[in-house]
Amino acid sequence: MRFSEPVRMADDGDHSPVWARGKRRRGNPLVGLLVTLLALFGVLTAVLGVMEKSLSGGGAVMDGWISKANATVRGEAPKVADQAGDAAGAAAAKAGDAAQAGAAAASDELKK
Repeated sequence: MRFSEPVRMADDGDHSPVWARGKRRRGNPLVGLLVTLLALFGVLTAVLGVMEKSLSGGGAVMDGWISKANATVRGEAPKVADQAGDAAGAAAAKAGDAAQAGAAAASDELKK
């Protein structure tokens, strides 16, 4: 696409046609994510408030969800931690056995 002579001769980049300008995106994306999450939380609260015919009823439903998730996490966390500890112990034992076998093989080679 060809631009007119005044546009080509312009010193400043702001004198180019609107469609040729780059889009400016400013701001922190984390702030945008936080605002989006808060907006979704507000919409969810409003929808539950309408469904329960009161905001306190909608809040009670969300409190139930949160307490159920909390109980699930608290109940599963010790089991998962024990499994992870057992797996780490088994891996350490295997690594130790492999290191001993490698050291033994190396010492046998050096003795020859």
